[in-house]
Amino acid sequence: MASVELRNISFTYGKNTETSHKALDNVSLKINGGITGLIGHTGSGKSTLVQMINGLLKPDEGQVLLDGRDIWADPKKIREVRFKVGLVMQYPEYQLFADTVGEDIAFGPKNMGITGDELEKRVRESARFAGLDEELLDKSPFELSGGQKRRVALAGVLAMSPEVLILDEPAAGLDPAGRRDILGGIKKYSRESGTTVIIVSHSMEDMAMYCDDIVVMANSKIFMYKSCAEVFSEHRELVAVGLDVPAITRVASALAELGIDIGADVYTVDYATEKILEFMKNGTINVGEEKQV
Repeated sequence: MASVELRNISFTYGKNTETSHKALDNVSLKINGGITGLIGHTGSGKSTLVQMINGLLKPDEGQVLLDGRDIWADPKKIREVRFKVGLVMQYPEYQLFADTVGEDIAFGPKNMGITGDELEKRVRESARFAGLDEELLDKSPFELSGGQKRRVALAGVLAMSPEVLILDEPAAGLDPAGRRDILGGIKKYSRESGTTVIIVSHSMEDMAMYCDDIVVMANSKIFMYKSCAEVFSEHRELVAVGLDVPAITRVASALAELGIDIGADVYTVDYATEKILEFMKNGTINVGEEKQV
């Protein structure tokens, strides 16, 4: 899996103007693979950070490294970095433009110089990973549903076989079934391909369900970078910086106040079920100072 590292990154929008805003302030971070969630309130620096990794923005200070190499060491090669670090922006379906789904998916790899059988193979495999039926490849992308359009945009990035895949709110606006399909497909793709994935989302439930680790941003800095269990066990700290926790974590916290302590690291319904059953096997429930059997 590819590694991504930011070393002492700072970036200011509108530098030397009255409206300047420091989006990143001496940020250091290293991601070594798996699926990492990126959360933070609006204006915390999330979008700026992922655009740094993709090379869309150049830091004012510090270095961005991909597999140990500074992506800005040779600015003329930054286009190659964008092939290696695929970025799917929020509502990417608005960027579809080709006559057919297949042509839209093929756009990226064509720009990489890929043609013929290899191009055809990439289009079909990326469509499969994104959950698109093969018969859709000859259809206009504008005839598809919102969820299918989202998959076409995702497949277009997957077709470039990026070493790092960044998704900004990939399930925004989708119904629960659509969210599960998109995010479940991304998790499957990461596990099967070994691609390092970074997901930006406001949904704590999605973060808990699909991510291995979570980066929490606040005030243009890294506030916390830990495993899902560790991050959501510190729910009071998250609330203090304007964030929420999964609903099931709040339930576990409320139970603990009643003396039913199933652990502070509960962040999925399945895990909560397991811990409650384990608690019940002990045959006791503590409520305040009393013990009921």
